[in-house]
Amino acid sequence: MPELPEVETVRRTLRQLVLNKTIKDVEVKWANIVKKPDDPEQFRLALIGQTIHEVERRAKFLLFVLDDITLVSHLRMEGRYGLFQAGEDLTAHTHVIFSFTDGTELRYQDVRKFGTMHLFKKGTEQNSMPLSQLGVEPFSEMFTVDVLRGAFQKTTRNVKVVLLDQKTVVGLGNIYVDEALFRSGILPNREAASLNDQEVVLLHKAIINTLQEAVDLGGSSVKSYVNGQGEMGMFQQQLAVYGRKGEDCPNCGTPVTKTVVGGRGTHFCTNCQK
Repeated sequence: MPELPEVETVRRTLRQLVLNKTIKDVEVKWANIVKKPDDPEQFRLALIGQTIHEVERRAKFLLFVLDDITLVSHLRMEGRYGLFQAGEDLTAHTHVIFSFTDGTELRYQDVRKFGTMHLFKKGTEQNSMPLSQLGVEPFSEMFTVDVLRGAFQKTTRNVKVVLLDQKTVVGLGNIYVDEALFRSGILPNREAASLNDQEVVLLHKAIINTLQEAVDLGGSSVKSYVNGQGEMGMFQQQLAVYGRKGEDCPNCGTPVTKTVVGGRGTHFCTNCQK
């Protein structure tokens, strides 16, 4: 599933592709993707004539800010957007087509059909699900060491599960939690409340730095991820432990271990992470 760096990269490329374009028509080929309104025809009619003024991100969601509507889109496992000329051949996995007045089309493609789209009156999207229960953004001033420490002290869960919980800090998924914990020398199955002040400071810094480096490199293409222009991310070349079971730890040479924590495949170094 795309995490914050991948979604942020998609957001940046989509801004270059669709900003100030006006929607002429919408075709929904797979109705289950549209969650609000639950009628695809109402979804279509609401969007016709709307102009895209901005593309924003909240956690792992894309927000298309229109005249008086905000379209909230989640890519889930393998959703992707691409800009095409009208009349170009459709792939079998194209499920929503936004046709613009300039003859181009923004197409949403999704092999697994897990993606979601919600429409809200502009300015109300943050007050309703799926955005209303999200935690702080890791690049915001609100994400402080004290916020992270407070989240750890209020739970008996392990540190990886807390970080994956989008109600604490948003945007982190399996890849970047494993990498941030490795950088801070913390085992993923440690009880979160057991971290001391120094460890929390190190982890806080590692989360921000890991995500920022991944954004700078366009995210991680470990499976099918590409940005809005069809380009792969490059951060996968910097991954220290994720997806490297049995390979040498880049710090000490100990083989990377893989286990399951919180139901997720988890990679770590038994020597560097205590």
